[in-house]
Amino acid sequence: MVISMPKFKTYPLESISTEEALKKQFKLVDTMTRHFMGNELLSRGDLGVVPGLNQPRYTKKVEEVLADYFGTESAMLVRGSGTAAIRLALHSVLKPGETLLVHKAPIYPTTKVSIDSMGIKTVVTDYNDIENQILPSGISAILIQYTRQQPEDSYSMEHVISYLSSKYPNIPIITDDNYAVMKVNKIGVELGASLSCFSTFKLLGPEGIGCIVGDKDEISKLRKENYSGGSQVQGHEALDVLRGLTYAPVALANQANVVNELVSRLNNNEIPEVSYAYVANAQSKVLLVEFKKPIAQKVLEFTNSLGAAPNPVGAESKYEIVPMFYRVSGTFKAYDPGLLKTTIRINPYRCGADTIIRILKESISKVVE
Repeated sequence: MVISMPKFKTYPLESISTEEALKKQFKLVDTMTRHFMGNELLSRGDLGVVPGLNQPRYTKKVEEVLADYFGTESAMLVRGSGTAAIRLALHSVLKPGETLLVHKAPIYPTTKVSIDSMGIKTVVTDYNDIENQILPSGISAILIQYTRQQPEDSYSMEHVISYLSSKYPNIPIITDDNYAVMKVNKIGVELGASLSCFSTFKLLGPEGIGCIVGDKDEISKLRKENYSGGSQVQGHEALDVLRGLTYAPVALANQANVVNELVSRLNNNEIPEVSYAYVANAQSKVLLVEFKKPIAQKVLEFTNSLGAAPNPVGAESKYEIVPMFYRVSGTFKAYDPGLLKTTIRINPYRCGADTIIRILKESISKVVE
């Protein structure tokens, strides 16, 4: 048997095991019991701006659970999902015209919009080879994206945070932890960052709710500005964040197991038209399937009718159950536009490997018949 070789090497984040995921679930539930009475968790929470808190009481309690769980001084739920969480975090530590250190790679599109709209300057360095870089002076903050921005990214989040903290001891570090929370052992703030940002919608939670965890001073500043009643995350939404987080670790660990099984099967020539399969953090941790011929777009024309989701909703949201067959991510496309012709990404979500194999075989057969 001749096994094709990949065009490039990927360095996916190491997923936690199912057993480790269960420990995260148990830790979160234990933390809930330390902040809530049992009957409170059997309710839908409260609404409105409570005098003295300027937010619903249940939202405050959920934020306390999240801060406790991640071992941080504070936590804040915000409207606008992970995008707004990052935008607000940048706003808390930067003024227009100040400079942000970023990785030498395509910046995630929604984050770039935030940077540009806020008038923030950027300077780049290569996080993959951080110790051999000449680091710039005059920066006011650092942004590190946990998941990969391009296929060749291989940096260790722990090492980059530790190294940059030593070189810039008084500079805040913000981490974009989208697609990493509840999948990896520790998120940015647990590794020494100032603020970590993520979307709870990607963790089986409610639409449009983001989370910032980290240093109290920065989050307190944001609370003072977030005084409008209409901008408050309501009690029922906050409780739904916790409910989603409870089930996310095990679901995501199972998803990672399916991806690993598919890579093994496809790279052992189960489908002859597949050149190579990769595990990659192309946003979420997914399967990248590279075809021997440029048939990627044609294959995607048939997967929807075979039961696969044709596009993301929140990329791992509570609505995404059937597998998603989709084009490569925007940052991977920016890295190599040719991937659109040869490669697709597949996220199993809640399905097994056999379902993916069946849909792939049937869609390919319609293209090459």
